[in-house]
Amino acid sequence: MSEDDQDLGEILHSVGPRLRALRKQRNATLTGLSETTGISVSTLSRLEAGQRKPTLELLLALARAYQVPLDELVGAPPTGDPRLHPKPFVRHGRTYVPLTRRPGGLRAYKMILPPERSAEPPDQRVHEGYEWMYVLSGQLRLMLGEHDVTLRPGEVAEFDTHVPHWFGNAGDQVCEVLALFGPQGERFHVRARPAS
Repeated sequence: MSEDDQDLGEILHSVGPRLRALRKQRNATLTGLSETTGISVSTLSRLEAGQRKPTLELLLALARAYQVPLDELVGAPPTGDPRLHPKPFVRHGRTYVPLTRRPGGLRAYKMILPPERSAEPPDQRVHEGYEWMYVLSGQLRLMLGEHDVTLRPGEVAEFDTHVPHWFGNAGDQVCEVLALFGPQGERFHVRARPAS
């Protein structure tokens, strides 16, 4: 057996105990995990006992359910470099820089919004989730139901995305926004020290 095969065997052997420990830490049951992931209770039990080899499909479903990176499930060694190297992407002319890597759950983005080209009133949309936006620079126009507000640097908006909404650049300079997006029912809690 080659050294690489031996390393792979050790990694696969350690997945079961790691999955069991994570489930117990989260106070989850095999039945509840089965309902969340669609994986049968018997398969989950055999995975945890080391009687079934974990496949990528199974590990991805479990990583989503536990909201942890896949690396954590397989015990990948730390890289030693805590810096994120996000890959920005562009949608509808807006640049999004992802600031989180966890699948599912709370996601954070830095958004770079160019000045709006269209003078037409934008269409408001709805979707699942809850959003929190903090303006870093420029001006952000937020249409939320019947409200139409302009946010400036340091101002924050928080809203349920079931409410019809649209946002865009309200000025002639680039607008930068820090945005947090969470699943429906998950709100953001800000803790600050009380003033003396």
